[in-house]
Amino acid sequence: MKKTRKTARKPSLERHWSQAVTDGMERAASRAMLHAVGFTCADFRKSQIGIASTWSQVTPCNMHIDRLARRAAEGVAAAGGKPVIFNTITISDGISMGTPGMRYSLVSREIIADSIEAVAGCEAFDGLVAIGGCDKNMPGCLIAMARLDRPAVFVYGGTIKPGCHRGQKVDIVSVFEAVGKKSRGEISGRELQAIEACAIPGAGSCGGMYTANTMASAIEALGMSLTNSGAQNAVSAAKTRDCREAGRAVLNLIRRGIRPSDILSREAFLNAIALVMAMGGSTNAVLHLLAIAHAANVKLDLDDFNRVGARTPVLADLKPSGRHVMSDLVAIGGTAPLMKLLVEEGLMDGGLLTVTGKTLRENLRGVKPYPKSQTIIRPLSDPIKKDGHLVVLRGNLAPEGAVAKISGHEGLRFEGRAIVFESEETALAAILKGTVKKGHVVVIRNEGPRGGPGMREMLSPTSAIMGRGLGADVALITDGRFSGGSHGFVVGHVSPEAFVGGPIALVRNGDPVVLDAESRRIDLGISAAEFRRRRAAWKPPQPRETRGVLAKYAREVGSASLGAVTD
Repeated sequence: MKKTRKTARKPSLERHWSQAVTDGMERAASRAMLHAVGFTCADFRKSQIGIASTWSQVTPCNMHIDRLARRAAEGVAAAGGKPVIFNTITISDGISMGTPGMRYSLVSREIIADSIEAVAGCEAFDGLVAIGGCDKNMPGCLIAMARLDRPAVFVYGGTIKPGCHRGQKVDIVSVFEAVGKKSRGEISGRELQAIEACAIPGAGSCGGMYTANTMASAIEALGMSLTNSGAQNAVSAAKTRDCREAGRAVLNLIRRGIRPSDILSREAFLNAIALVMAMGGSTNAVLHLLAIAHAANVKLDLDDFNRVGARTPVLADLKPSGRHVMSDLVAIGGTAPLMKLLVEEGLMDGGLLTVTGKTLRENLRGVKPYPKSQTIIRPLSDPIKKDGHLVVLRGNLAPEGAVAKISGHEGLRFEGRAIVFESEETALAAILKGTVKKGHVVVIRNEGPRGGPGMREMLSPTSAIMGRGLGADVALITDGRFSGGSHGFVVGHVSPEAFVGGPIALVRNGDPVVLDAESRRIDLGISAAEFRRRRAAWKPPQPRETRGVLAKYAREVGSASLGAVTD
């Protein structure tokens, strides 16, 4: 009897990647390993979905994410997929802030992205749900999703509820600023201890419009998370539903063949910038959106932030510059009504695809407007600031650009005399001691991506300035970056950084400095000839680290003006 040749089986769309490790006699050993971790024979015919959990006891931002990961797995299973939970690292900015350990913070973004890519690539997952709850694991998850380009949904771990001290809402920034108040004798040590003990009441990310809530909002505007995922309390029924629905949504994406590259367009990034501007978000959004865009092969640059900011007003009265916390916004409807307003007014593009498989406009169709009595989101006719608060400055101090956070409270221009520090620690000590005076421009250098290495956040110095009552009288510039909790006249990401010979390396005590948000300028008031003399005398510093992950990062990382990426 003549044998007929079997035709090659077409790749399954639902198991596009996983069939490489589950199908055929030669994959018996792979299946044996999977049987040991709970797979049944039926599971080998299902889409395998990696659930990237950033759970850790390291920080309250992530202490509950193991529970959320299990809820996402339930959603995957209910939709006919096979969930596989795996972990990646997280670190705590709030704990390490102001210490040498903070150098690992931005580095962790790359480690997280690399580790999710490595696990998903090695294990051949057909799709991903990633759950992040803190500053760096959120963009790290998105960078990995963009690189892998497999159907994926991001879930935000949710915001913390505020603490309460003497009838006032408090959070982590309240503690940093209380240190400044204690240093000038405004409060006692006992008062500081009382604030410290109640500021962080449980699970969730820092409660103001700091970096975690900023990035959660930006990711939702990108179309990579479900509606209002970026504006839910960490411990809530809404967040539990969000996780389950994300598990179902990724199976829908697989069946429809929708990948991150179909969602992460240039226009989607402009939407994210618009929402960040309207909400008064963190300067870190600039760094992270540039990095995610780079991973997605999308053209985005610093000038896009000025272009979007020129037409987008600040509407959200949220901390650190405003009065309210994120859980207050959650209570009146979250970010969805604001996004619907921005779409209706032409400030966001509602026609873009999202992880629901629908457009942003379709997702927002049934969303109700905010209650008329609320004071958190201002109307377009009465904005907090008529244009964006994140302003990219250029000039002889930052020819590649710098990022200023101008909320409107600190004015649009600052002229002062430089007082120069070679590290965050020396600057903080001088501020707390009273060395920094009215009219100073605090210059903190050698804190850039390569020079730090790791580009630490200057929350301790900026909070100390506010705590000492100098917020309106002192500016601060740095080649490092800022926490979302920083406010005042602050300019970071100064590029090129001091370590590579950027002009910030040449500033001396007493030099006149002009910061002008209207003209988008940051300039040192010395002559070109003096610049040349100082440049000729400058010598490159020795690397702070020669081995380990910090040394590796310093060798690979690019300029902050390009997102401080390593690939």
